Amino acid sequence: MSVLPFVFSSPLMLAALVALPAIWWLLRLTPPKPVTEVFPPLRILAGVLKREETPSKSPWWLTALRMLVAALIILAIADPVVNPRVGTLSAAGPLALVIDNGWATANDWERRVRTADALITEAESADVPVSIVFSADRENDGVPGTATAARTRLAAAAPRPLRPNRTEAVAALRTGLDGTRPGTLAFISDGIASGDDTVMRDLASLSPQSLRLIESDGGDAIALTGAVNEADAMRITATRLESAAPRTVALTAFDTRGRAISNGSIIFPAGEATASGTLTAPFELRNDFARIGIDGLATAGSTYLLDDGFRRRRVALLSGEARDQSQPLLSPLYYINRALAPYADLVQPTETDLAVALPQLLEQKPSMVIMADIGRLPEDTTPAMTRWIQNGGTLVRFAGPRLAAAPADDPLVPVRLRQGERALGGTLSWSEPQPLAPYPATSPFAGMPRPEGITVNRQVLAEPTADLSQRTWASLADGTPLVTTRTLGAGRIVLFHVSAEATWSNLPISGDFVEMLRRVVQLSRSGGVTSEGGAAAQALPPYRLMNADGTLVTETGGARPLEIAAGVTPVADVEHPPGLYGSEEGFVALNLLPRDATLRPIESTDLPMPYTSEALIGSEAWSMKPALFSAALILLIMDTLIVLFMAGTFARTNRLRTATAMLAIGVTALGASVLSPQPAHAQAQPAPQAPAAPAQGPIDDTRPGDEEILGHLDNTHLAYVVTGESEVDRISERGLAGLTEFLTYRTTLEPGAPVGLDISKDELSFYSLIYWPISANAEMPSPAAISRIDAYMRAGGTVLFDTRDQLSSLSAASGTSPNTERLQAILSDLDIPPLEPVPTDNVLTKSFYLLTSFPGRYTGSPLWIEAQPQSTSEQSERPARSGDGVSPIMITGNDLAGAWATDDNGAPLLPTVPPDEMQREYAFRSGVNIMMYMLTGNYKADQVHIPALLERLGQ
Repeated sequence: MSVLPFVFSSPLMLAALVALPAIWWLLRLTPPKPVTEVFPPLRILAGVLKREETPSKSPWWLTALRMLVAALIILAIADPVVNPRVGTLSAAGPLALVIDNGWATANDWERRVRTADALITEAESADVPVSIVFSADRENDGVPGTATAARTRLAAAAPRPLRPNRTEAVAALRTGLDGTRPGTLAFISDGIASGDDTVMRDLASLSPQSLRLIESDGGDAIALTGAVNEADAMRITATRLESAAPRTVALTAFDTRGRAISNGSIIFPAGEATASGTLTAPFELRNDFARIGIDGLATAGSTYLLDDGFRRRRVALLSGEARDQSQPLLSPLYYINRALAPYADLVQPTETDLAVALPQLLEQKPSMVIMADIGRLPEDTTPAMTRWIQNGGTLVRFAGPRLAAAPADDPLVPVRLRQGERALGGTLSWSEPQPLAPYPATSPFAGMPRPEGITVNRQVLAEPTADLSQRTWASLADGTPLVTTRTLGAGRIVLFHVSAEATWSNLPISGDFVEMLRRVVQLSRSGGVTSEGGAAAQALPPYRLMNADGTLVTETGGARPLEIAAGVTPVADVEHPPGLYGSEEGFVALNLLPRDATLRPIESTDLPMPYTSEALIGSEAWSMKPALFSAALILLIMDTLIVLFMAGTFARTNRLRTATAMLAIGVTALGASVLSPQPAHAQAQPAPQAPAAPAQGPIDDTRPGDEEILGHLDNTHLAYVVTGESEVDRISERGLAGLTEFLTYRTTLEPGAPVGLDISKDELSFYSLIYWPISANAEMPSPAAISRIDAYMRAGGTVLFDTRDQLSSLSAASGTSPNTERLQAILSDLDIPPLEPVPTDNVLTKSFYLLTSFPGRYTGSPLWIEAQPQSTSEQSERPARSGDGVSPIMITGNDLAGAWATDDNGAPLLPTVPPDEMQREYAFRSGVNIMMYMLTGNYKADQVHIPALLERLGQ
């Protein structure tokens, strides 16, 4: 046990230690020792008549033992207490507790609970009421009540992923006290200032008898405040509370599946409360960042969520001009390049021929294509561009002479254009350059400052239509459109009715041009939902919310929809907790702290009354009195035994043996008393659970012999992975037994009894198919076991993973079940090929029965197998090759074994969902097809069988 601070509850009793010298003089006396004499009796009588003698001294070690007993008794009466609580509770009024339960308390919440519970226990001993409020709760009741009621509220409290609202908490406390002066007011704080930082003065205004500030050292109060996806790295800014010493914070970026895909660090110099660091990765990998976390910290502040607005997109640039390099300032792409370079990855073609350049750019899968003064695309490239837009691409076009002369029926413009441009001094012109009008509220440019000093000399005009105003994002003062848009499939077409260089307008050399392009790039990322204002005010429902540990959960509770309005930055509060708002198609990330926020300590100067500052208790206080009394009693028993021995009570021949035994007994008892553990106050470690025995009995740890090998090879056996969970393993065993019976009854295959496998030791090559029910509660397989499974699949075996959670897609980005997350963790260590749902013409659909789906207890999940090459001549470089066309991996979530499982009488053990016996029949048929597929390969795909299959279909 480490040396811990302690105090004496009765320190005056230590004065008794000065009496130890007197005790020494008294205790060194010993009774006379009996004398053993030999006959004759006269000598005995002579010895009896001698005067009695008493030794003047006792052995020094016996005196020291008695002195130790006396000292232990004195110390026990003084009652030393380990881990004492600082301060005393005033009994002049109720105990008032103000407890911070914001984001910064997640890491040390248990210590805060123990600190508050200790104060409540003192109040209970003093028989004073307790008033308790929490600064991050939506509602508080500050009316003083019993200690039992306060302890119940404390047990129900939990840290929130919010910044504390101490003003409302103190107001609730003031209302609850109703003018009553608290005896002790304890503020268990996270140490971080919020708002105008008047909490200490507000608490002092309640006039308590004693004001106590209890807080931690602030070492874990570190938060991420911003992320910028720069050209070569993701730059992260952070702030901390304790800034005296330098500190390095490790960062990890996670994708939507929770996998760590990049690492970095932030270095805080000494005395600095803010710092920044980078996560270096290719921009394609940075676009997969879903959240960034601080290693070793699990709080809502140490987690930064990213949405589509943080992603860096690839933008392809095309120009109809041939003077880009000779006269760069006159190049249509010069100002576009300068405006977008900080926000996007820009690519330009190496060929001037658009028929070659455009397909090359589309092959690089850009998010947005910008065409500056291109009037007409080659005919063979228009369909490819149209398909790209319909699939979600954004095409941004700038006007120019070529576009003005282009046909009016161009399908790649958002509105119908009049031929020819409108120029200053022309037939369709104005007498003076036109300024810009304020941006409409429905425009993504809404919220930008009113454009000043921007004028337009020339533009292309749009034909008036009924919906022209709805398609207009920006217009001139006379109402003519400047920027128009139209959706095409999942994508968008945007047209600037002026050129991309400064010949038609000074817009390209203004700051508004940069902001316009940046917002258009953001719109190309998430279907129009951005973190800085969309095209119109929106109310986005909570999609995934963050808990106090920084984890996204589906439980939205009482969260209200998030209002996204132009020019307004949302702020996390009790009604809008941090998280993702929107839907799976598009969402906005709302983080805890605003961009570039700074953590600072609570100011507690210039208060009208003194206060005491304390730290959170590290562990529960406990008294050493019982242990000291026990040790003194044992030593006293030892003293008694020693005196009896010296008095000759024990036989002479057994004296040494008895003394040794008694001394050993005493030393053992003393050691047991001193070293006996005190009552544990920390969370006890759960007792290790013995792994569940497989259904087939204990697994032999030795290598299989020839007899065992022949026993497995004499027949086909269905095998399953033993997870260690008795119910899961029972369903697996009964499910494969039911499928075995069905195979025996319906086919010529007669498998043997199912076998449960321990994949860490059992030989796997005996089985062509292994059924693996995934359970998040089961122990994660060791790397060695995963390596054995990988070798098994490389050798031609197949593993059927069943998550039993009815997921509709293996690659769901969010909302995955724990079983699916466990499967992802397993697959992350496996060298598996690309996967796809079973195609309609795959051999699996016709290996025995003609099937269109593969249901189990559920029907919603497809069966995933290895994706096959489109051409038979294609040479695949997949590391896990399929033997004879058989996929080495299958994945489903339909709980096949649950549908197959039957009892000894053949009755189903589990119902299907929905209840349907035909679904169970098709589940058995799916199992038959899978087994036939495993045992026969792809022979059904042979052209020889097509006539027979067609004839069977006709029947």
